[in-house]
Amino acid sequence: MRELTDSEIEKLASRKGVRRIAVENFLATVTACKKREYAIGNLYMDASLYRWNVATVEAIRRGIELASKEEGRATVTH
Repeated sequence: MRELTDSEIEKLASRKGVRRIAVENFLATVTACKKREYAIGNLYMDASLYRWNVATVEAIRRGIELASKEEGRATVTH
């Protein structure tokens, strides 16, 4: 998994209805997970623990997908 840029994280964190701090913090450290599957598992454990809404979970999930793709091939869409 690659590290997401500040710009990529900002685009995801600024989506309507998301908990900005949750998206920023989770995605800033997502590279600690060596595999996409581990990051997704972490996401759902944290979402349950912190009671994140669907918009927040979806933004983070998209960030994980973006980080797991080859650099330069993925783009963030709103």
